[in-house]
Amino acid sequence: MVKPSIRLLAVDIDGTLTDSHFKISSRNIAALRAAHEAGVQIMLATGRRHDYAMPVAKEVGVPLCLATSNGALIRSSEGETFYTDRLPAATARKLIAHMDEFRGHAVLTFDRAGHDALVLERLDELTQSVSRWLEVNKPNIHRVSPLESALDHNEDPIQAMYCGRVARMEEAQQRLAAADFLGEITILRTQYDHRDLSILDILNQGCSKGHAVRRWAEEHNIPRGQIMAIGDNYNDLEMLEFAGLPVVMGNAPDDLKQPGWHVTTTNEESGVAQAVEEILGLALRT
Repeated sequence: MVKPSIRLLAVDIDGTLTDSHFKISSRNIAALRAAHEAGVQIMLATGRRHDYAMPVAKEVGVPLCLATSNGALIRSSEGETFYTDRLPAATARKLIAHMDEFRGHAVLTFDRAGHDALVLERLDELTQSVSRWLEVNKPNIHRVSPLESALDHNEDPIQAMYCGRVARMEEAQQRLAAADFLGEITILRTQYDHRDLSILDILNQGCSKGHAVRRWAEEHNIPRGQIMAIGDNYNDLEMLEFAGLPVVMGNAPDDLKQPGWHVTTTNEESGVAQAVEEILGLALRT
């Protein structure tokens, strides 16, 4: 086994580590385990909230770090919290009021255990786009009306999310662009054209996967040149730009495959493992 020069490997989950059925191949698991054994720190950097990402971390089966909700929360797989970047409740109130016509697409995420980690006002429009997500997360969903009442105790959410069909979320983006509080938020888009699904994550200003990777690297004295990042979508862009070795999945949109960036195979072809094998030179035991 050749020891790689990479010290931190940041990997997206959906569309990257998992296939179209949300499964992780044994080859991808073997790749991450081999990297860990070679001394590489593993970070799962995902738009999923922490508890929704933990089953993936458990399946990987090695100690790792999770940057969840697009970098708003950094917590180890053992439960130690390193950093939280919440969306201020006051800003969330402005957002909900400004996006009034999109209430049926809105979800607030809180760092809570239990039935009220995800708060939404209605199910009808969300069911059209993310029925599987609603079913999987059903035990953690709490419905309140109006949505602002979820903020009555001024608890800052981790993030807000608007999701729906691509055309509808393009309208939502246009509405967001007219907000007078843009300096208080970060807007990250994840889009799957083949599923006619677009997700707009609204986070605190400056928050992103790239920001989380940078914060972790600075804390552990890891230079950018020793960071490898693998992603497939627009919410991975800041992370890929920060990493010294950016890797884009073969199933990523063409405009994400920038000159000089390594392109691996698709998520259906274990593209994560392909990149680890090729770039890190690790011999995998599947």
